[in-house]
Amino acid sequence: VQLQASGGGLVQAGGSLRLSCAASGRTFSTYVMGWFRQAPGKEREFVAGISWSGGSTNYADSVKGRFTISRDNAKNTVYLQMNSLKPEDTAVYYCTARNGIATRSASAYSYWGQGTLVTVSS
Repeated sequence: VQLQASGGGLVQAGGSLRLSCAASGRTFSTYVMGWFRQAPGKEREFVAGISWSGGSTNYADSVKGRFTISRDNAKNTVYLQMNSLKPEDTAVYYCTARNGIATRSASAYSYWGQGTLVTVSS
């Protein structure tokens, strides 16, 4: 599966952005999807994940209550709605896909998008 992330940009602290990730392939609905991020000089970290059906989601503690992951299997797209953004949310955001159960480990994901940059100014 190929993944194409979009929606990043520059936003002021407290603002919102919605990231989208369009996937190719007819088996999108069978994949667990996730969002990770990587800030300059830091390791890639888990942000949010969603089951194949969309019925189960999980979030990093740092974004819980502010970010919402969702998916539309008819459109082969996964979203990340980001509200109340903080400067520490600044990073390149990557969407990912894998077969199997949800996990927060980056190494478990087989497919990665190219990343989209989110910059939050103070």
